[in-house]
Amino acid sequence: MNEKYVPLYRKYRPQTLEEVVGQEHIKKALANAIKLNKIAHAYLFTGPRGTGKTSSARILAKSLNCKNGPTVSPCGKCESCIDITNSTPVDVIEIDAASNRKVEDTQNILEKIQYVPVNGKYKIYIIDEVHMLSTTAFNALLKTLEEPPENVIFILATTEPQKVLDTIKSRCQRYDFKRITTEDIVNHLEYISKQERINIEKDALYTIAKHSEGGMRDSISLLDQLSVLGASQTVTVEDINSLLGRISFDILLEIGQTIIESRPQNAIEILEKTYNSGNEPAQILLNLLEFFKNLLLVKTCDKKVLPTLTQYNESQIDTVNKLIKDIEKHQLVFLIEKISNYIKEIKTSTTPHLWLEVALIDLANLAENTTLLSLQERITKLESGEIKPTQIPSNYKTAPAPAMKPIMKPSQSIIKTKEETSINKAEEKVEQEEKSVQKEDFSPMPKAQSQVQISTSNLSDLWHTLLANIQSSPTQSLLKQQAKPVLITPEKVIITFEKEGFVQLANNQNKKQSIIEACDIMFGQKNSNVIIRLPLPDDNNLIGSATSATEKKNNDNQQEKEHLDSIQNVIISATAKNKDLKNPEKESSYKEDDNLNKTETKDLSIDKTLVSDQVKMIMTLFDGKEII
Repeated sequence: MNEKYVPLYRKYRPQTLEEVVGQEHIKKALANAIKLNKIAHAYLFTGPRGTGKTSSARILAKSLNCKNGPTVSPCGKCESCIDITNSTPVDVIEIDAASNRKVEDTQNILEKIQYVPVNGKYKIYIIDEVHMLSTTAFNALLKTLEEPPENVIFILATTEPQKVLDTIKSRCQRYDFKRITTEDIVNHLEYISKQERINIEKDALYTIAKHSEGGMRDSISLLDQLSVLGASQTVTVEDINSLLGRISFDILLEIGQTIIESRPQNAIEILEKTYNSGNEPAQILLNLLEFFKNLLLVKTCDKKVLPTLTQYNESQIDTVNKLIKDIEKHQLVFLIEKISNYIKEIKTSTTPHLWLEVALIDLANLAENTTLLSLQERITKLESGEIKPTQIPSNYKTAPAPAMKPIMKPSQSIIKTKEETSINKAEEKVEQEEKSVQKEDFSPMPKAQSQVQISTSNLSDLWHTLLANIQSSPTQSLLKQQAKPVLITPEKVIITFEKEGFVQLANNQNKKQSIIEACDIMFGQKNSNVIIRLPLPDDNNLIGSATSATEKKNNDNQQEKEHLDSIQNVIISATAKNKDLKNPEKESSYKEDDNLNKTETKDLSIDKTLVSDQVKMIMTLFDGKEII
């Protein structure tokens, strides 16, 4: 009968400090402590999983309890060494704090501390995942940890040192284990592959090392899983990608190329093939996120360090360099941010595949709009005032613009005055009347609308303003790519989608609420009426009626503005003339102009119906008459 199979991570567990992969600073410190016989009563080993914390604790225990110890090189043949190797020691007690976290469990440990060791010189307690102990259990351990018996040593191991009480950490010698480098992992996996006769490519070993994120145990476990394939054929990167559910470099390259070249239709076609092969939407975007991260590294870093950072070979790096030749760093960063947002959206969505399609369409349309040149042009226009952010008032009315002060010639005045004193009195009366008119005819803008104003109210401008006010990037992209506005007014906002699936998605509570909030901001109101539905035959009539009403409103506003400008010019002209009459030289010129005006207008008649009420009012105030 064959012997029981031993997993590779247990079979190749290090038995001496020299066999520990990486962690050179830890090995040197512990070896010197053993040589100098400066053994502390408590140690705290911290670091990521699979970096050698528990293995180093066992090696330290073996070095101290070996019959030749304390020694840096335990014999491995004495009773104590064999017990520790077989995980059946008497004097070395390993405790899992995750399942023994109560204060009663700690008290049971403390009761046995007083017993002397049986085979070795020390009774050693290795408490794994010590951060899982309760606060009461920590406090029960505290006093003993500070002053344990002379022959007792505590070794605490944890992946989350921040959860360990500071009073515990201050009583221990702390050793921080680092993530093992990719090169060290690959070299160790290569050694194991030769010993176990596993046929595997060097690139595949790098892929394993990259996936393990610095943990040796995870790397060896994955190699053990792949060893069944390596017995009959060579294990390749594609085999690892299939096993891990990862997308191959070639497929990611195709998707990335369609995004960079702004070809959304091709991107969707490749996506469908990838999705149908069994890859989940979140996993697809995670792989795409890593791919664009690697593109950014290739664009930024020196070529010498790229194989280590990206795990790409020279041929793949050259291919990537050609792909990103005409794309800028900020574009890659922008795409990475968008992918991250869609990953969050997919993880909380009940329709992840739908969001995956929206994400890819959005990414493929955004890349072409983010070149540095276009951004600089937009910034220049914003700074010069050519482009202004807009907001729609709820009543489509704007407060009157402040009066400009054009330079007027005396001959342009339309008011005939008699005396300087009447002009002075009229000025004061006009100012009072103007204030009264503004107070009655124009109400102040609501506070919610005081940020910005819009000069036009056509459907396209309203739609762009609504999109700009949406805070959720995925919702904004969904409307931008798939929606069509039908009616946008303070009373009702109608948005349509061609597909029922998009209608249901947009009517989701969170998505629709973000649209309602955008409308509230735009119109300066609360709980706007937003309707999201499929298109109807009458939608074109709604769009046409809204456009006609908008054009009529714009014409009325333009006439009202011109009328106000004429009144302002009258007032300014009268004021200027009043000041000039105080100068004798200019007074004589005015008299000459008045005589000339009398001659020119002697035979002209005016249609009284063309004179507005405001002009009549000013004529009365200044005791003047109409002049053409």
